[in-house]
Amino acid sequence: MTIADVTSNAILNLVYRAVAWTNYADNAAGTPETQIVCSLHSADPGETGTGSTSEITYASYARTNVARTTGGWTAAAVAAGASKISPQATVSFPPGTVGGSPTATHFATGKSGGGASPLLWSGTISPSIVTGNGVTPQLTTSTEITLT
Repeated sequence: MTIADVTSNAILNLVYRAVAWTNYADNAAGTPETQIVCSLHSADPGETGTGSTSEITYASYARTNVARTTGGWTAAAVAAGASKISPQATVSFPPGTVGGSPTATHFATGKSGGGASPLLWSGTISPSIVTGNGVTPQLTTSTEITLT
């Protein structure tokens, strides 16, 4: 089964930008999510993973929030047969300090909260980010979340 382009665009815009999907879904919850949490992982957290599945650790690492608004994420658009959405600005994680240098091979977006919070999407980072003392891991505006 295939998802129509207009549907996948509407889903991404609703989830990441809090843009109502006319006659289907809106953002009228009493306490809607206002942030999308970005995390870094040393392996794919997979479909059953959480925010803490394979999450990297280094001294000073923390998840980073991106506003769940039209200012936080680009409008979903169809490219190469799939709907894609990206952060409006570079997503910077805290710089590494002495105490570990894991390699981030995947990123994930998820619900606010720490620990084993639910994930929305995950994907590979290319090229991988080798963290370490003085390294500020970043996801750029070319980082794409795809729905096909």
